[in-house]
Amino acid sequence: MADDSRTDKPTVLFVCVHNAGRSQMAAGFLQHLAADRVDVRSAGSEPMDRINSVAVEAMREEGIDITGTPKLLTVDAVRTADVVITMGCGDACPIFPGKRYEDWQLDDPAGQGLEDVRVIRDQIRARVASLVDELLPSAGAAG
Repeated sequence: MADDSRTDKPTVLFVCVHNAGRSQMAAGFLQHLAADRVDVRSAGSEPMDRINSVAVEAMREEGIDITGTPKLLTVDAVRTADVVITMGCGDACPIFPGKRYEDWQLDDPAGQGLEDVRVIRDQIRARVASLVDELLPSAGAAG
């Protein structure tokens, strides 16, 4: 009785250099706001060993758990994504024709205090909310 009609749900890949802050926060917000209606992934061109603890704390304040392990960006991850959103990874992200690419100019939370990371977090939440409205236009009435 599984619903196989969901195979057309969009896949969004968030990419930053270390996959330890911005991309993890964006993925956390998208997973939270879109639930199972979007396939959410994140990766880094040079991933760190762990996620930025201040980013984890800032997201915990929003009730979102982003603890986990940063992942290495692969060509396959980009190939299978419908939307690729980069955050300061420069030319490290492979380009495939027909994909939607966006580059979000956001400060890197690395080495910043909680107050500054909250500002970055809130900027990411606003952008992700707009992305959800674009990807799932009928979702606005569901909330």
